[in-house]
Amino acid sequence: MKKPLVSIIMGSDSDLPVMKEAAEILTEFDVVYECTIVSAHRTPEKMFAFAEAAEDKGIQVIIAGAGGAAHLPGMVASLTSLPVIGVPVQSKALSGIDSLYSIVQMPPGIPVATVAVNGAKNAGILAAEIIGLQDSKVKVKLKEYKEALRVMVEEKAEKLEAIGYEAYLSDK
Repeated sequence: MKKPLVSIIMGSDSDLPVMKEAAEILTEFDVVYECTIVSAHRTPEKMFAFAEAAEDKGIQVIIAGAGGAAHLPGMVASLTSLPVIGVPVQSKALSGIDSLYSIVQMPPGIPVATVAVNGAKNAGILAAEIIGLQDSKVKVKLKEYKEALRVMVEEKAEKLEAIGYEAYLSDK
């Protein structure tokens, strides 16, 4: 079995319905990943151990999802030189704006690439793009994926132009 290249971590199992999208897209691109719960607030020792060991395990990218105060991505980024992609998970109190602000407002020297609120799929794609810099098979799958997106949009545009917006919407 291949060693994982990407770690998907989240602060709580309540983040899993969002974070599974990163796992699904990495599977589509044949990128091996691991997935676990690491809480910056409830298991800080585990977070430190995880971040300090990730590179030695062969991890190349970390995707960290968190809601609310959302300290996990930034704290992990402060402990490793690996790229960290933060996924702000929508919270009930402030609809994810709190999570977004917590992740995106990192101090100089501790970057965290941040995707949209609940944007775990894009986090997975970005991780695959990073892996694809060294893995030509992943790079080819990414190009095919993006070409399929282009074709899908062209087909939708043709249909809309042919039948008009009312018929198009009634077909949905």
